[in-house]
Amino acid sequence: MQKKTPLHQQHEEAGASFTDFAGFDMPVRYTSDLQEHHAVRNGAGLFDLSHMAEIDIAGPDAAEFLDVALSNRLSTIAVGQAKYSLVLNDDGGIIDDLIVYRLAPDRFWIVANAANRSSAVAALTVRATGFDVLVSDISDDWALIAVQGPHSLALVVNTPSIVPAVPLGELRYYRISAAAIGDSKSYIARTGYTGEDGYEIFVPVAHAVALWQELVSVGAPHQLTLCGLACRDTLRLEAGMPLYGHELSLATTPHQAGLARVVDATKEDFVGKSALLDQPDAKSRVLVGLVAEGRRAPRADYPVMSGETVVGVVTSGALSPTLGYPVAMAYVDPEFATPGTQIAVDVRGANLPVTVTTLPFYTRKKENP
Repeated sequence: MQKKTPLHQQHEEAGASFTDFAGFDMPVRYTSDLQEHHAVRNGAGLFDLSHMAEIDIAGPDAAEFLDVALSNRLSTIAVGQAKYSLVLNDDGGIIDDLIVYRLAPDRFWIVANAANRSSAVAALTVRATGFDVLVSDISDDWALIAVQGPHSLALVVNTPSIVPAVPLGELRYYRISAAAIGDSKSYIARTGYTGEDGYEIFVPVAHAVALWQELVSVGAPHQLTLCGLACRDTLRLEAGMPLYGHELSLATTPHQAGLARVVDATKEDFVGKSALLDQPDAKSRVLVGLVAEGRRAPRADYPVMSGETVVGVVTSGALSPTLGYPVAMAYVDPEFATPGTQIAVDVRGANLPVTVTTLPFYTRKKENP
């Protein structure tokens, strides 16, 4: 039986189309993929992300524990700061990619992908042995609502029930603040997965519907549009953001995925370190961006070709709504990974010429830090 988020009825009433995603019945679109995509790039988009997993890490050893359990150094981030991280297995493969928020000196929140909830919780629980720390899966207690786009600040500021502890105009990117939403203690983070500025609001399940309805009611002057998972995928693709199950998996290492920056090899130890240091990566395929002309777009699992030789595979691809030409991410043999390299993608038996490029394809203009 498919799970439903606390906002499912709101989506039904708004006329959403649904799809199965990580066992949840999730809105894939309300109107059109293009309309919702452009709304996020030019106005504001409202997303229900309540399927995501939240994991509470609390205790005197919380920071020390996360330094061992995850790929980079979490002990150095300040209270109120967020950091992108990875949970690896012993072989250096990626179990999940995560956002880690520090709520207090001895308390962190981890947001994991919905499909990897159980594996992330299990890995962290096992690694907590020997540390004075409690790992708690709190996913069912919280709803997560995202407002993304250049008008998101104005929209959230003008939502009366949201009272952040820090003025949102002062909340820097990749930071989180406590907030009162109605009579509930909640949190607002300046994070997202669209390539635009925006906010992710953590609210207790019992208050989710009221907050959603209020955001919708005040959203019209800010060009608010309800958005589903389809446009979220094209938005993150344009921004070069990896998706677990496409660009990331147990079979890929951070180096291959272009995430070496998320690994701190100077730490004394962390799960996966030995494998990453010993692994011969010279011949491993690496993640690149691909661009093409015309309207045909490479899609996931299409072969990447050099002449008659398969030299890689597409992981994600689409006709970019923002840029107007096809873009894709793919793993290719390292000798074909240099930007400017001309190769091709086999699109249903026909070779589509593509050019290797650096990621991301799209970068927003930053008005605020």
